[in-house]
Amino acid sequence: MENAYDAVLAQWPVPYETLDLPSRFGTTRVLAAGPKDGQPLILLHGGGATSSVWFADIEALSADRRVYAVDHISDTGRSVPVRGSVRTREDVVAWLESVLDGLAVERADVAGHSYGGWNALVFALGSRRVRRLALIDPSTCFAGFKPSYLLHALPMMLFGGEARRRRFMAWETGGRPLDPAWLTLVATGAQGDNGSKLVMPKRPSDEELRKLDLPVLLFLAGQTRSHDIHKIEERARRLLPDVTVVLLPDGAHHTLPQQHAAEVDPVLLDFLSSRSQ
Repeated sequence: MENAYDAVLAQWPVPYETLDLPSRFGTTRVLAAGPKDGQPLILLHGGGATSSVWFADIEALSADRRVYAVDHISDTGRSVPVRGSVRTREDVVAWLESVLDGLAVERADVAGHSYGGWNALVFALGSRRVRRLALIDPSTCFAGFKPSYLLHALPMMLFGGEARRRRFMAWETGGRPLDPAWLTLVATGAQGDNGSKLVMPKRPSDEELRKLDLPVLLFLAGQTRSHDIHKIEERARRLLPDVTVVLLPDGAHHTLPQQHAAEVDPVLLDFLSSRSQ
């Protein structure tokens, strides 16, 4: 299924450039779209989703902005890591700084979904190069996974397999339809194992979150089975100095971002354009 990634990219409705950025961490694949003089926006995908997942969002987001969708260096996709180079949260921050260096971008707005949300948050906490931050149903940023989610995910994580991945996605989304090409990409693990491992996320401390001095937009999926959105909202509102929370009532964790582009993108663009940092 090596062409599954390309099958999803074929659905991108706008022209894009393929960039391969070398650094001490390896080579990071980035998909770039939109005017080259537009305000930069970095998109970070969820675990296993690859940068192709933004196919439904890219047209709106890149109309006036220069959008860079990044394949995580340690995840499935077309980045090629130096094995063992990204082991800690600090490595994640340094890797993302190397991506901005490779793009010749000093500061950028950053949006991330799920595990990409955790990457985006720790980047904002560890670097001064994030101007505005958008978190789309983020994982392990403000609360952990529900035990039921981990229990359902365990067979898939231990044994893999397309059928197990499809069953898990159907369970988490409540049977909501997912794009067939993207689901095939995720379920088959089409891009294979690149020999690296994701950094296991750990929730930032209260003290760290209180010091996050930039605007944050937090989308929460009303039907997510991965975490308790009420705990997430409570902690985010209590600790973040400047946060806007938006509920997506019919959203599941894995129907985001692509199934809710019409809801997410206008709010995200308004947030990015209305704040001065």
